[in-house]
Amino acid sequence: MKHGLSLARSGAFKTSLLAALVAGAALACCLPAAAQTRGQWLIALGMNETSPQVSSGDLSAPSLPGTRIDVRSARAPILSVVKMLSDNWSVEGFAGLAYKHEVVGAGAVQGVGRLGSVKQISPTVLMQYRFLAPNDAFRPYLGAGPSYVHFFDARGSAALTALTQPGTVATRMKADDAFGVSMQVGGHFRLGERWFLDGSVIKSLIQTTTTLSTGQKIDTSLNPVSTNFSVGYRF
Repeated sequence: MKHGLSLARSGAFKTSLLAALVAGAALACCLPAAAQTRGQWLIALGMNETSPQVSSGDLSAPSLPGTRIDVRSARAPILSVVKMLSDNWSVEGFAGLAYKHEVVGAGAVQGVGRLGSVKQISPTVLMQYRFLAPNDAFRPYLGAGPSYVHFFDARGSAALTALTQPGTVATRMKADDAFGVSMQVGGHFRLGERWFLDGSVIKSLIQTTTTLSTGQKIDTSLNPVSTNFSVGYRF
């Protein structure tokens, strides 16, 4: 049931984002021209939801064959800064508060529920190409660039201990930091001379290895899809 509620909330967030982007595009068409040109800075603050698309390996021995994990979605405020390098090319950097993801059982241990949690921050820099003319009210864009994910404050649950070393000390876990690549599609909607709305979807390719205090390891492809919506100011 909790997984179903998580999916429903994720769908509602993305539906709200789409509605806001469509409304912004309609409003932008009615506004006077205000160009995005070389040398300008765009700063935006908003909300981001990151949804791991998990492909898990098996936990190493000794463990039940097919012991795997899944990672739940998480949301956090996000800050983005864009520098216009030319009328069409720009570079964008993302930073924000930490995301806290729940780690749950999958595969042969799907029914055990929560195995623990882990926090992560993932600063990302993207090179972008912005379509249409600099003074158009709506400008779609594509981006790509490197990502770095720092995992910290990983905590195992009682269920994890019961699976790995029942009746002894609590099992701890640690996830390795990871580098990856991200691809982005988004849209910029002008609200006035300086203010704007921005929304994008980012697909990242990220892999990590989690090590337990028992010495067991599990390799995981996270490959999250991040959906963000922001309000910004141009200067």
